[in-house]
Amino acid sequence: MSPKPVPEGHYATLANGYRVHYLDEGSGQVLVLLHGSGNGACGISNFRGNISAFVAAGYRVIAPDLIGFGYSDKPIDVEYPLSFFVECVKQALDAIGVERYTLIGNSLGGAVALGFSLAHPTNVERLVLMAPGGLNDLPDYLAMPGMAAMFKLYGSGQPVTEAAMKDFFIKAFVVNPDCVTDALVHERAEMAKGQNPQAIKTMKVPNLTERLGEIECPALTLWGLNENMMPDSGILRLAKGLKHGRMVLVPQCGHWVMIEHRELFNRTVIDFLKNG
Repeated sequence: MSPKPVPEGHYATLANGYRVHYLDEGSGQVLVLLHGSGNGACGISNFRGNISAFVAAGYRVIAPDLIGFGYSDKPIDVEYPLSFFVECVKQALDAIGVERYTLIGNSLGGAVALGFSLAHPTNVERLVLMAPGGLNDLPDYLAMPGMAAMFKLYGSGQPVTEAAMKDFFIKAFVVNPDCVTDALVHERAEMAKGQNPQAIKTMKVPNLTERLGEIECPALTLWGLNENMMPDSGILRLAKGLKHGRMVLVPQCGHWVMIEHRELFNRTVIDFLKNG
């Protein structure tokens, strides 16, 4: 039997009957890392360079694979609105037995973190967001060059080679192409083989801008100034909408701030966790 593409951790059976895979490392205050969408996405692929730093700083890190991704269940007989992702993350954390935590999410994971904070405010101590979804309407996203490249690549109906995936990642997600290693691409390509298209096909993320003022917990946003996936109108919407937020704009950075500027990301997040 060939080894699995990424390390396998633990599984939680949810109240709704589905099973979610998650990594669980360290001890202390709980950080929940919520990954973005896309083919082959999972908790470890987004946060491999961050987990050990957070554990070393004295935190317990839980990194689930969102329902429909990674090693978690991928039901084909449901749709995937934001509320479904939030429901499954909440039930997973309940099953694990944690009640208070900081949510750290990028892209789709950021939208899940925002939606979760609105649905379950008493559970969320802090928020860390990296170019989250949920701040614009669909036409705004479709106008972004990275989104256009993604639909062109995955909407062609043709098999996606690792070379084509690597080219897409470089153009859509980063400024520094060295961040997109062959190992990362191979891992994502292998994980993508187990995905069904239902999650991305039926994903619906509402525009949460008008509700940002309801979020009371401290929040930190990091946003790459060379972002190609999320409209930069989201910067001011978060900066003005989150009453207890701080914003860090990162030059020479695309969509993957936690990968492309790993050390800066880790230091900045740990400072926020310790000092507010």
